[in-house]
Amino acid sequence: MASIIVTSGEQKGEFLPLGKRTNVIGRAENLPLQILDRLISRKHLRIFFDQDAGKYYAEDLKSKHGVFLNKHKITDVVALSESDEILIGNVTLMFTDKDFEDKESALSHYKKVGEQKRSTLGQ
Repeated sequence: MASIIVTSGEQKGEFLPLGKRTNVIGRAENLPLQILDRLISRKHLRIFFDQDAGKYYAEDLKSKHGVFLNKHKITDVVALSESDEILIGNVTLMFTDKDFEDKESALSHYKKVGEQKRSTLGQ
């Protein structure tokens, strides 16, 4: 399956296994991943799996401050790829095709991806 990892802010290291269901992320208490940030709407971002395409997609739920994918504001449904960076409010999330057992393994994966990105930038 796939996961979303919180990579910045007070909740850094928290993660959400996505499964093949629709997941909504925002400030609302009843969401599977609640992000406490004043710039995040109650229902800010939707991530879902398209069975036919075999891909995950992200959609801004008409949030006040928008959703940015790899530093570009999204206005339509967009496909997600390994290590995509999603910015909502002041919080950065990372999409990955992997699942994790705990916070430490999620953070470890995030650090490895960061090291790989830095090494390719230096070449």
